[in-house]
Amino acid sequence: MQQLSQRIMLTFAVLCGAAFVPATAKDKEKAVTPSQIRELYVCRDIADSAQRLECFDRKVEALAVAEANREISFTDKATAKKTRRGLFGFVLPNIDGLIGDTEDIESIETTIKSASMGANGRYRFSFADGSVWYQIDDIQLFRDPSGGKKIVIRKAALGSFLGKIEGERAIRMRRER
Repeated sequence: MQQLSQRIMLTFAVLCGAAFVPATAKDKEKAVTPSQIRELYVCRDIADSAQRLECFDRKVEALAVAEANREISFTDKATAKKTRRGLFGFVLPNIDGLIGDTEDIESIETTIKSASMGANGRYRFSFADGSVWYQIDDIQLFRDPSGGKKIVIRKAALGSFLGKIEGERAIRMRRER
């Protein structure tokens, strides 16, 4: 009886711990501001106009040199979002600090450029955005997916992806390139 009680308590503890994982997984650490930018911000606090301008000139020149030497790079939110969209479907390490703080992309919509069926009865898709995806389940489509059809690919459970071609059932997919 005591052994059963311990198992129940252990199971309860594991389930409680698992319940908090999704909440903490969404918490993102704020990206660290590069030292060159922090040094530039210091110039704002200088009261004397001439000294402040001289500080800005010196720090901006140092920033330009760092950028030219590829020690630092800049991007805007639109470029970061475009980059994230282009990487949708790949399993990557946390890249938030590299391409800016943008929201996670949950799905993409694109157009089928071409589709071909392999010997295993599964499709290989090339899309208008240049990406290539493979069907990884055995679901049969009613019609062969032809070029020009729209497809929405969304994140699914456990890191998988579902592709929904217009007028068809959703199929599991994996991105190749």
